[in-house]
Amino acid sequence: MAKKQEEKTGINSTEFDGAISQICDEKGIDKKKVMETVGAALAAAYKKDYGKKSQNIRAEFSQVSGQVDFYLVKEVVNESTREIIDFDEIKEQEEKTEKEKESENKKEVGRKEKAYKKKETDEERIPRFNPERDILLEDAKDIKKGVKVGDVIETKLEAHGDYGRVAAQTAKQVIIQRIREAEKDAMYAEYKEKEGEILNGTVQRVEGHNIFVDLGKATGILFPSEQIKGENYRIGQRIKVYLGKIEADTRGPGIVLSRVHEDLVKRLFELEVPEIFSGTVEIKAISREAGSRTKIAVTATEDGIDPIGSCVGQKGTRVQAIIDELGGEKIDIIEWNEDIEKFIASSLSPAKVISIKIKKGDEKNVAVTVPNDQLSLAIGQRGQNVRLAAKLTGYRIDVLGEEKIEKTEDTESVEDVKEEKSKLCKNDEIKKVIKKKPEKKKRLNLKKENKKKSKKSIK
Repeated sequence: MAKKQEEKTGINSTEFDGAISQICDEKGIDKKKVMETVGAALAAAYKKDYGKKSQNIRAEFSQVSGQVDFYLVKEVVNESTREIIDFDEIKEQEEKTEKEKESENKKEVGRKEKAYKKKETDEERIPRFNPERDILLEDAKDIKKGVKVGDVIETKLEAHGDYGRVAAQTAKQVIIQRIREAEKDAMYAEYKEKEGEILNGTVQRVEGHNIFVDLGKATGILFPSEQIKGENYRIGQRIKVYLGKIEADTRGPGIVLSRVHEDLVKRLFELEVPEIFSGTVEIKAISREAGSRTKIAVTATEDGIDPIGSCVGQKGTRVQAIIDELGGEKIDIIEWNEDIEKFIASSLSPAKVISIKIKKGDEKNVAVTVPNDQLSLAIGQRGQNVRLAAKLTGYRIDVLGEEKIEKTEDTESVEDVKEEKSKLCKNDEIKKVIKKKPEKKKRLNLKKENKKKSKKSIK
């Protein structure tokens, strides 16, 4: 029987099974899915040459014998699940004479037409009965006893081995399309599990500001917002990237990569520091400004372990490897402490802290006093050091100099001082005016006396 089937269909079971296994190994696809794809392709080819467009045909392929069986699949339905209309009856009634149309038959036709139109406009109308895909419950019971609505009845079809060019092309397209879909699904499932991990990649191409990275089985994209500022990428360059998220896409899984994510630093420390990977040293918090500086708080989960020394390594080899991978980004490693004041003091390193005061009414706001000569060091360039410390600790930090005196309740406000100054200014102006008035009177009196003397001399 297997030999006859091979003669009819031209399928050699051994060669075919070997080809399927090769495809599965190359594409990383489940063999079961490939066999389903082949069955769908054979069913499409059969329907193209020997079936009807609306039919639902299933092909069953045996890997052992190489035999292919075809079945016509129909769903068992009744009036509650399908809209059954006898259009032939309506047509016959319309062709009758006008006198007959005026009779009860005419009313019946009108009633059926109205019912059909009403169902057609109804949003929740049931699907129409299709004799090629559906079978009535009464007819299905004649084929198989105990069948219910919703069950499937399969009828075996005659096998054919000679297919036309169009049918063969259809089968080929179905196989290619289904295998691509299966490959995408397998790739999506594989990389979805790696979400949040570091991957090794090679820069494949540069399109504008977007960098495409070859990850082996797939290609990820590095958007400008996910690139380290000032870092240059060249084709063929090997880089470590953080797999941020993966999205299902029609063209394949959309893999979004990152070089600025805080977890990139965390994963790099896990790779370089065995104590972090084993769990004896734990990373408690990270604050990062990619390409410039990172602060990382660590603590030991076991006694006798130096968390900072473990991260730095002998002569700084461990931390230096991470700095080189991040293009020279500075990394400050501090020890995490449950005492928040000590933790805040450590977070502002390399600056030394004199005192820390939590402001009244706001537990998340602290005032930190540092020596005057270390004020700029504590704040950092453009406020970077204090900004990273605030992000690391979760507190708002105000840095003050040692000699800076805070205002007390008795200290006059700025507005009061301004009012007093304005009053003093007005008083001074009034005095000046008063002083100027007597001087003017003296001048007038002198002028009058001079005039009188001149008159007497004339007489």
